[in-house]
Amino acid sequence: KRLSDLLPKEERENACSVRVPKSRILTLPELRANPFQHRICRVFSTSDDGDDSMSFEDFLDMLSVFSDSATSDVKSHYAFCILKRARCDFDDDGTLDKKDLEKLVNCLTGQGEESQLSNILEESDIDKDGTINLSEFQHVVSRSPDFASSFKIVL
Repeated sequence: KRLSDLLPKEERENACSVRVPKSRILTLPELRANPFQHRICRVFSTSDDGDDSMSFEDFLDMLSVFSDSATSDVKSHYAFCILKRARCDFDDDGTLDKKDLEKLVNCLTGQGEESQLSNILEESDIDKDGTINLSEFQHVVSRSPDFASSFKIVL
């Protein structure tokens, strides 16, 4: 129903077989004010055209991650993917290091948070290699029961 509501009336009957343009996906309340809205579409879209349009299956995958019933592992996996796609992995090495996190905090807040950032990295970097990889990110998230509500900016 939610997907078909995004389509013109003449396409609603075939909602399960058409691709919904990204411009219509971005009208969803879950994405409207999200600073990562374009990256979220990119992560969930399977479009070969690079237009970030979504199939019915893509749409279901995206909304299932936004669902309250999604596990924190699923949410953290996609949050990490979205942060990487949002170029928060600024050096594109597959991890989030101190410089990446500084740039992320600056992008989100418009200001530096050096000391808080050092604490986040120190607590999250289990293998002490100076970066946060997916498993370390998921570990931190699993220790934070408020993750689902506090990280809604990404998911």
